[in-house]
Amino acid sequence: MTKIAARPLAVVNARLLDSATRLDRGGGVLVVDGVIAEVGARVGASGLPEGVERIDAGGLCLAPGLVDMRVQLREPGEEHKETIATGSAAAAAGGVTSMVCLPNTDPVIDGVAAVEFIARRARETRLGKIYCYGALTKGLAGANMVEIGLLSESGALGFTDGLAAVADARLMARALAYARRFGALILQHPEEPRLAEGGAMNAGELSTRLGLAGIPPQAEVMLIERDLHLVEMTGARYHVAHVSTAAAVEAIRKAKRRGLAVTCDTAPPYFALTEAEIGDYRTYAKLLPPLRGEADRAAVAAAVADGTIDCIASDHAPHDQDSKRVPFAQAAPGTVGLETLLPVALGLHHAGQMSLLSLLTRLTLAPAELLGLPQGRLARGAPADLVLFDPTENWQVDLAKLRGKSKNSLFDGKPMRGRVRRTIVDGRTVFAAES
Repeated sequence: MTKIAARPLAVVNARLLDSATRLDRGGGVLVVDGVIAEVGARVGASGLPEGVERIDAGGLCLAPGLVDMRVQLREPGEEHKETIATGSAAAAAGGVTSMVCLPNTDPVIDGVAAVEFIARRARETRLGKIYCYGALTKGLAGANMVEIGLLSESGALGFTDGLAAVADARLMARALAYARRFGALILQHPEEPRLAEGGAMNAGELSTRLGLAGIPPQAEVMLIERDLHLVEMTGARYHVAHVSTAAAVEAIRKAKRRGLAVTCDTAPPYFALTEAEIGDYRTYAKLLPPLRGEADRAAVAAAVADGTIDCIASDHAPHDQDSKRVPFAQAAPGTVGLETLLPVALGLHHAGQMSLLSLLTRLTLAPAELLGLPQGRLARGAPADLVLFDPTENWQVDLAKLRGKSKNSLFDGKPMRGRVRRTIVDGRTVFAAES
């Protein structure tokens, strides 16, 4: 992404938080030419160079900007739901300075031209850094593999069929073996398609009572366990998206102990909420994978805390009203999440389940390292992508105030603790909260 020269900037009187160095102390950050020139207690303590813009953080937390590795931006093809510009505005308000979009656009991101389109639109928008995954199969049809090497060279950070699982074991084995030659990352939506076919929510007592077809938790772990055998066979890098069940967590934990190159992420709904949110057929609570029961929720939260789950992603999935205001079984799955990513995740810290630095690792350093990005750290020479936030500010989600184009937030009306006050990209303020 082309950087635009900005006036030198100093953020002073902040609580500096950097997972890479385990830094947690008072100080400031000096930014020159879009990169961090100095970080630590000396910044702001004894004067600043002439002409530097000075921001007094007032003791609030200053951390690397969030790196969101799973976002649907809908452009090209469904701009009535979201655009790169509106999604970037929502990201900025949520402290997300880098995000990676799924390839399930129209046309699908399965060729060089589509990858270059995303890069060009990101440069034009200038609100954040936007990357993309390439489709794993042409047209997301699950039949013919894309040119992994060519798309990697063009900038695709990984390969996935988005919300569709690659069901063909032979195809997945070939893709993993081919990806290994290029060091490419394969990401899988973990759901055995035939077992989950027709399901609208988590299978169990509640789905029976509501008369809705269920997706059993076993559908998730079955596909993961199949793929883990293929990973062992090929030695490839493999990532499981939006983990939602205790069984999946345990399978991944065992695979890591065996030394397999396996990573995974989850999204805030899966450690903060349960299927009870569906209530009286509330379609905003229809997700993919579906919200699970309390035992699964607790297991996912514990796995985030102990590091089995490497990253937290928003799983941002904007939908218009026509896609949600229909009977539950016909509603599109997904919720917007860019603007609630940090405060919902902070719930794990406030509950005493993990330190603030460990939580920020899942949101910044871990996804950046996994994807080979230079972001996610407060260090000299690193991109000046920063988030200033108040970890204890109380507020309530209001759909009317969300900056994204679609308003399908599962957290509508829910109280939050922790709020982004300012977001900086390459030394430029792209979001500043009202006083």
